Amino acid sequence: MADAAAFFDLDRTLISGASAFPFGVEAWRQGLATRGEILSWGAEAVMFALTGDKGDGSTSDLRTEFLMRIKGTPVADLDQIGPAILPKLVSRVRPESRKLISMHHEAGRDTWIVSASPQTIVEPLAAALGMTGAIGTRGAVVDGRYTGELDGPFIYGAGKAQAIEKLAGDRGYDLDLSYAYSDSVSDLPMMEMVGHPVAVNPDSELDTVAHERGWPIVIFARKTKRAFAFSGVGTVAISAAAVAYVLGRKHGRNAAMASIGRASIE
Repeated sequence: MADAAAFFDLDRTLISGASAFPFGVEAWRQGLATRGEILSWGAEAVMFALTGDKGDGSTSDLRTEFLMRIKGTPVADLDQIGPAILPKLVSRVRPESRKLISMHHEAGRDTWIVSASPQTIVEPLAAALGMTGAIGTRGAVVDGRYTGELDGPFIYGAGKAQAIEKLAGDRGYDLDLSYAYSDSVSDLPMMEMVGHPVAVNPDSELDTVAHERGWPIVIFARKTKRAFAFSGVGTVAISAAAVAYVLGRKHGRNAAMASIGRASIE
């Protein structure tokens, strides 16, 4: 069993954009959402892609609204959504993210998606990427139907840290040797609990925190195969593979910036 793990946020970190919209479209096709809700979710997805999650509670409101809408829905019906949108999500996985996943596996670490998105989305995606597993939001079930309540914490903000702490206890992970990747300041609880937090395409608030604390900052380009990393002492361009190499062989919060160079991603 691995001694440590790498935890990946989903939206704007592991994948480009947000997973809510393709999930919503498929939910609409199955009669679980209205056309008006799809338009609203689409607008939110656009704003999220541009500005990120500001931690203002709107994502929580969206998940709560959806949980109430699926109240009484058979589990089997909702379980069809994840596989249906899986090809779209896989196509959005950043090539840099794939390299990091591979490098962590080579270093003997487990890899997990940790996301507020439903478990029915993140579990199939993690399996498709060869990751160890996924932690997503779960709906409570009674007699094979969703109750409209949560089963466990909402995997957002402090809920992510709570879920990771339990997972680490169950699997024996040393969190000081573990890694967390996110774009959003809302994930500070998750990032602060590991020894190696890495900001990926950070929003302005997380960018500020990362610079203040000396955390590595990695920018995954959306349309090119080049990644950029920033530190408090300067700016350099490095490949995701080079970042992973450093992260995989150094220890301590600031060690990821100990060896940096310039290269393009193949």
